[in-house]
Formats: sequence, C-alpha cells, structure tokens
Amino acid sequence: MNENNENKRNIKDDIIFILKKRGVVLGAVLVLIVGCLLYAPSIVQTNTRVGNRELPIYCVDTTEKKVALSFDAAWGNEDTQQILDILAKHNVRVTFFMTGEWMKKYPDDVKKIYEAGHDIANHGENHKNMSQLNTSDIQSELLKPHQTIKELLGIEMCLFRPPYGDYDNDVITTATACKYYTVQWSVDSLDWKDYGADSIVKTVLNHKNLGNGAIILMHNGAKYTKDALEQVIVGLQTQGYELVPISKLIHTGEFHMDHTGKQYKN
Repeated sequence: MNENNENKRNIKDDIIFILKKRGVVLGAVLVLIVGCLLYAPSIVQTNTRVGNRELPIYCVDTTEKKVALSFDAAWGNEDTQQILDILAKHNVRVTFFMTGEWMKKYPDDVKKIYEAGHDIANHGENHKNMSQLNTSDIQSELLKPHQTIKELLGIEMCLFRPPYGDYDNDVITTATACKYYTVQWSVDSLDWKDYGADSIVKTVLNHKNLGNGAIILMHNGAKYTKDALEQVIVGLQTQGYELVPISKLIHTGEFHMDHTGKQYKN
C-alpha cells in the first residue's frame, strides 16, 4: 500500500475511534471533512475570511498586466466548438466552469476543452443556489462533478464557481475543506442578457473593474458570446493585457483577502 492510501486508512481509523469515544455528532462532522480530503487534491491552507465573512476570489492583486477569461457551462453546447476555435486562433487559454450535468451530457467536448489546454473547473452538479443547501448537500454538489472529471480525464479539479454567484460562509468553508479555491468575477460581460455582440465588447473593454488581475465572466451558451469573443480578445490584447487561465492568475500559496474579494499573496 502506498503512503497516500495508508494515510487515508489511518484517517478512517481515527474517525471510528472518535465515533466511539466522542459521540455521533462530532464524528459526523469529521466524516464530512474527511470526505472532502479523500476525494480532492491537497492545497495550502488559506485565509478567505474578512471580518465575519468568508469571501471568494473576485480578482487578484498583481503588478503583471494579466487578466483571466472564464466561461460558465451549464446549458447548451451549440457554440462550444466555435469558441474553442477562436481561442485557438489567438493562442488564448481560459477557464471553463462546468456543471456535473453538462460534463455528463457532453463528455467529448469536455475532453476537447481539456486537450486544448484550458482549465477544467467545477460549477456544481445541478446549478443550484448553494446558499440554500445544508453542508452535506453542498459537499455533494462539489464532489459529484469532481468524481466525474476524475473518471473522465484522470485529473483533480481545484477551482469552483458557485452557480448564480450565490454563496454564504458555509459554501466557502465547505469548498475550502474540499480543497477548492472559490472564484467569482470582477468583470461581468453581461452576455447572458442577450443585448448583442457590440454590447458585450463594450461592457468588457470599458468596465470600471477591468485592470491587472481581473476575472471576466462569460458563458459558452449565451446567444452572442461567440460573435463578441474575438473582439473582446483583440481589445484586451490591444490594451496590453495577457490573457491567462485562472489557475495561472490566482495565488495558490498562502494568501489573504480584502473586503472587495481581491486576493493578496502573503
């Protein structure tokens, strides 16, 4: 048995001991935490609390002129290939936050996204309002797609975006226990409002929060995203920005947050 499996067995043995000695309630809490530990990758302990609030990462403090494009994938798939073609044309890597349902419905496209070098990220299993769920259900929403990707691609995801951007302290702490960085956005393209391609381009390129470390929200299934994407990429590059996936933008070591959700390296 390798060291990792031995550690897992020891953890399980510890839980059994605690269940016997400390009672079912405490044991149940530990089982929840260990469930995340066994099914998710290891990351450095981080500080997501500001005052009495737990915060996701909205943007990143950096002196480098870098921004991250991200796409939420929950409904529809008609435009995914065209989006991938445009990204490839400009040699841009992005982050795709996918629901478990979407992964299972379009496994070939998940593979294409991964093989093209883009981040594969977690958007929950069923696109639920996470703040309305109990801790156990939040964990389930995280770990089901985690296992789907592990079986499909053999990789461990570590980026999570709550559906609808909906979160509370329990959502963030549970995601952290499951070894996920919770990521929102600082620039909303508003592509989901279907105002048209020109509106998307102007919204992104003129956004008040566009700057070093910005995270831009788009959707692979929005009506006009594919028509606006190339102009958005060229416009950002013309302004001097390098487009990188979120995994290459956020601080993955020790960090802290400010009240706006900006992530700072310790």
